[in-house]
Amino acid sequence: MTMSSSAATEPTPAFPIPAGVYAETVLEVEHYTERLFRFRITRPREFRFRSGEFVMIGLPNAEKPVYRAYSLASPSWDEQIEFFSIKVPGGPLTEHLQKIQPGDTVLMRKKATGTLVLDALLPGQHLYLFSTGTGIAPFASLIRDPETYEKFEKVILTQTCREVAELQYGEHLIEQIRADEMLSEIVGDKLVYYTTVTREPYPRPDRITSLMRDGRLYADVGMPPLSPETDRAMICGSMAMLNETRELCVAAGLVEGANSAPGTFVVERAFVD
Repeated sequence: MTMSSSAATEPTPAFPIPAGVYAETVLEVEHYTERLFRFRITRPREFRFRSGEFVMIGLPNAEKPVYRAYSLASPSWDEQIEFFSIKVPGGPLTEHLQKIQPGDTVLMRKKATGTLVLDALLPGQHLYLFSTGTGIAPFASLIRDPETYEKFEKVILTQTCREVAELQYGEHLIEQIRADEMLSEIVGDKLVYYTTVTREPYPRPDRITSLMRDGRLYADVGMPPLSPETDRAMICGSMAMLNETRELCVAAGLVEGANSAPGTFVVERAFVD
């Protein structure tokens, strides 16, 4: 059931809402593991973003709220906004964010931005989305956006996690797409979800970069190795993963792009130190 975001039903924040910030209502919270959870909030009617972008969010629990960059995991057409988050013990924001309940207020700055957008890539045939952990969030937006499948013949989403349970969010996403009458027709057989786990027994107990290097990734998905003529890539994850995957893309002849100068691959650095 969708909860109302009217001021009459919202609790009064302990501190005034800063200028340039939306105060939105939590609609749904789901915890997957002790480290991971997702939540959905109301979407301001005038708020616009491109699938793959991020915003700064915080909580109204201090006179000067702490804000952190969070990918918008919902596609640009969604009437609500979804986030996928890690729980950091003692984290200035996530220590409190992980305790939110439906009806609570989340602050969101009004401008969305980011490099993991289709506009930052040159036209191509195949799109690789390389992620680790919560790095799947911007791709959760992109794989539910019809424009992605208008621009690419094949979309390969990879996710590497430490434990099998951490794959639940991605698995649920794929199930939702397959169960959605309209989306499933648009996506068809264009989307491949390729998972690896590094700290528990699993059919692919490796980092994605190892599988790229020895060619197993491409053999498994029935594709040739990365090529600048046909392939485009987006990368989101830990700093080590970003650097290693970027090196492999460059070695394959791909060129890093940006909003101002589209290329054959892009990296999101907003979530790492």
